[in-house]
Amino acid sequence: MATKVNEQEAIPVSKVQRATKFFTTGAKVGGNYVKHYAKKMVNPSLEKDQLHQDNATDIYNSLSQLKGSALKVAQMMSMDKNLLPRAYQDKFTMAQYSAPPLSYPLVVRTFRQYFDRTPEEMYNTFTRSAVNAASIGQVHQATIGEKVYAVKIQYPGVADSVSSDLKLVRPFALRLLNMNERELDHYMAEVEEKLLEETDYVLEVQRSREISEACSHIKNLFFPKYYDELSSERIITMDWIQGDHLKEWLETNPSQELKNQIGQALWDFYHHQVHNIMQVHADPHPGNFIVKDDGVLGIIDFGCVKVIPEDFYRGYFALIKKDLLIKEDELNKIFYDLEFISDKDSAVEKEYFKSVFKEMISLLGKPFHVDEFDFADDAFFEQIFALGDRISNDKMFKNSRQARGSRHGLYINRTYFGLYNLLNQLQAKVVTTKPDWLK
Repeated sequence: MATKVNEQEAIPVSKVQRATKFFTTGAKVGGNYVKHYAKKMVNPSLEKDQLHQDNATDIYNSLSQLKGSALKVAQMMSMDKNLLPRAYQDKFTMAQYSAPPLSYPLVVRTFRQYFDRTPEEMYNTFTRSAVNAASIGQVHQATIGEKVYAVKIQYPGVADSVSSDLKLVRPFALRLLNMNERELDHYMAEVEEKLLEETDYVLEVQRSREISEACSHIKNLFFPKYYDELSSERIITMDWIQGDHLKEWLETNPSQELKNQIGQALWDFYHHQVHNIMQVHADPHPGNFIVKDDGVLGIIDFGCVKVIPEDFYRGYFALIKKDLLIKEDELNKIFYDLEFISDKDSAVEKEYFKSVFKEMISLLGKPFHVDEFDFADDAFFEQIFALGDRISNDKMFKNSRQARGSRHGLYINRTYFGLYNLLNQLQAKVVTTKPDWLK
């Protein structure tokens, strides 16, 4: 439970306040580089570990006070272990669970704004401190009679600052992600659209119900019920799910059988969303899953949902077919459609990018090529990270005059990376069901 010591009394809301915070952080990061290179003159063999540690701490501390989109981007980056030095991963992963929560007076102000009542007037009990605090909002526990609720409250100003925050976070993203500006701009529009959706709690409740209902037949899954009369544009009230977050649950040393059961439920959940309902819970980090005492997996956050366009779906999953059994002209069309290659490319570039993406997709497609896959296979993940390293440092890729890959791929790739990571943490062996046309 959050303690008073760490609570935040105010959030910088105006553009000027938020920009000032970013610039101050940028100056600190710049100062860290100056210190690092001064030390390096004395000790030429000095590694960058301390520099990364200092930068990660300064950036995280700043973003966690700002909340919102900037912190969400840090959280997204921490999910892809290949993007960042370990110091950033470790620090930014905290954004998934433990941003400093808001103080109670700010919570009361939000309730008065949307319900004209205080939490005490709406519920019998309401925890004054947040039980959990993340990038967009924080959660409190409440009761009415015997019924226990989770109440999610969005931080003030988050919805209004998405666009301006993303502009401010751009220089950090360019430096940390080793991306060129064309790539970053190509994807930022998709990130902005998703983040704006994530601040719309009415849409979140609607999607939560749709997907929960569509997946209600899947074994070992549990979805909370949502309460309209206790919810608004910035507050969601839902059933409280008693249990442990995935990370905490793993620390209790569950049996392999139980880990496989949870892993299978995860695979089945994502399989059904992607291939049957064509929209997917695109935020698979451990903080969004709770394991109940009976070994059933609770799904608690549908803020980030990616609707998958039919033409993108067909092309993307066609590439996962084993041994890429597709005629060359069909393959070229898919590569064009998915924006891996374009008419601006020279013949050499086309061949290079086609071979790179073939290699990448056939590697990521490995679990689809067998009936059962053991995600405890660390060698598989090492291959993925090694390939990512090789590509991101390749001159041809770095000097590309355009972004590579459809923007729709950003959240689908993120979903599968996140899912694979969760299954690896579980060390789970799962039956990798797939649609008939992909077999």
